[in-house]
Amino acid sequence: MVDGAATVNPAGEGTKGALHYVLDVPAGGQRQIRLRLTRTAPPPAGAPPAPADLGDGFDAVVWARRAEANRFFAGIIPPAATADEALVARQAIAGLMWGKQFYHFDMKRWLDGDPGSPPPPAGRRHGRNSAWWHMNSFDVISMPDPWEYPWYAAWDLAFHCVSIARVDPGFAKDQLLLLLREWYLHPNGQIPAYEWAFGDVNPPVHAWAALKVFEIDGGRDHDFLARVMHKLLLNFTWWVNRKDTGGNNVFEGGFLGLDNVGPFDRSAALPVAGVLEQSDGTGWMAMYALNMLDMAIVLAEHDRTYVDTATKFFEHFAYIAAAAYDQGLWDDEDAFFYDVLRLADGSQVPLKVRSVVGLLPLAATTRLTARTLHRLPELGARLRWFLTNRPEYAEVIGARRLGPDGRQQRLLSMVGPEQVVRLLARMLDTDEFLSDYGLRTLSRAHLDKPFAVTLGGQEFCVGYEPAESTSGLFGGNSNWRGPIWMPTNFLLISALRDYAAFFGDDLQVEYPTRSGVKRTLDEIADDLSTRLISLFTRDGWGRRPIYGAAQLFQTHPDWRDLICFPEYFHGDNGAGLGAWHQTGWTALVADLILTMRR
Repeated sequence: MVDGAATVNPAGEGTKGALHYVLDVPAGGQRQIRLRLTRTAPPPAGAPPAPADLGDGFDAVVWARRAEANRFFAGIIPPAATADEALVARQAIAGLMWGKQFYHFDMKRWLDGDPGSPPPPAGRRHGRNSAWWHMNSFDVISMPDPWEYPWYAAWDLAFHCVSIARVDPGFAKDQLLLLLREWYLHPNGQIPAYEWAFGDVNPPVHAWAALKVFEIDGGRDHDFLARVMHKLLLNFTWWVNRKDTGGNNVFEGGFLGLDNVGPFDRSAALPVAGVLEQSDGTGWMAMYALNMLDMAIVLAEHDRTYVDTATKFFEHFAYIAAAAYDQGLWDDEDAFFYDVLRLADGSQVPLKVRSVVGLLPLAATTRLTARTLHRLPELGARLRWFLTNRPEYAEVIGARRLGPDGRQQRLLSMVGPEQVVRLLARMLDTDEFLSDYGLRTLSRAHLDKPFAVTLGGQEFCVGYEPAESTSGLFGGNSNWRGPIWMPTNFLLISALRDYAAFFGDDLQVEYPTRSGVKRTLDEIADDLSTRLISLFTRDGWGRRPIYGAAQLFQTHPDWRDLICFPEYFHGDNGAGLGAWHQTGWTALVADLILTMRR
């Protein structure tokens, strides 16, 4: 291939190889090459190589492997799933499995340079990732997209593991533990975000994912849960120490993975002197505290030493949830949570962008049942003391009602019962967040009324953009200003099911808003799941919304059933956008299908 040489490396050594075939393919015809990889001893000198061809057995082997796969998935995908839904779920899971990649990054060697090579520029020791000198990755990791993003991202990985747990819970647990190991977790407790900037801040969803994986795996592996919790205690403390500048239990965080959702880059220096107190950052931390509480409760029922940890996170949640109201993140007139820019002179500027930032506090919710308080009387006693001596926190921990078993249960929620109804009226409004294919990232109300604010003599704007963004933030290649994103939809659907477990059928809200039709929260969660699933399945005309106007993918028999898993989706018509093989978190559609059809 190269100047007619017999081999690229005359020594016949190396780590790369290729097969070269020359074929004549007639117009409209086909040629097949049937191959398999084998590990065989080299033939004796002068002898021809041993045949690797399966010959007539090729079809039999392929059919046997196909039958094995069918039997495997028959035990996972419920019979109630349609054939098309089963097709989508199988390809989502296959993409996850294909997305495993070996990842090698020795930070010390990167900083020092390769032996025998010129030293790297001096600026490397003070530039991007230089503070992560301890990292030495040499692992197989699930990637967001093995084609466009062949490097791990912490919050992507957490969502991957929820779907992976459906088919390989051992690998899912190993992946969650991996980023908490000492060669990843920073000595200060921070979880690395992604290769581009390990020090960026991703949403703290590791605890949430660990609980989901623990539950999917049967709720038996307490050693796994304990190992996760020990490391997350360090990470939670990092958040409290580094991302609560004012010590007032509201959090900054930075861009938190949502890129250009705000009027300016939240991970960069602010355009004016001050602190940006974030509704999503505070909501994430309230959710984190409740996840840690739930984790401690599970472990305390097997090891009483975790009871103190449970009471710690119960109280920490109360402080964070109450602070969101005390510090002005909740706008009672608009019935929405907003980021607040607190200026150096003590004044504050609410950034009234109705986006997923203001919906994420809904995800900070859990229940304390009578059974739990009976089995952990220390927690029950502390709760009663807290309500008696700290009545100002009753709004976030005071709601009680009888559960399905006829016994008392208590709602712990950043969004109280009254606020839930009002906030859902926004979220479930077709003129705002609700689309035919799930929940938009930004309210459609900003199409006609973009939000604008002037800071430091410069105007910053946010308008609804259902498809690709016109903003130059993050290189102009990200968009949280309207499209539908799978991970945030998945979290909000999970939150609705948590509220439904508390309120039962007694709480019904209009769905959609102003329709006059009332639904239970479980029914709404089901319908939102169906809308997301319908992004991938054929509609009444045989078309898959993700493929939009791409006729080849919509109609050609060789393409129409090959499912891609785009990064995000058009906020109005559901067409796939962004990275085209973001199998990682978009594979959550498989979990939705399995949950809906179980």
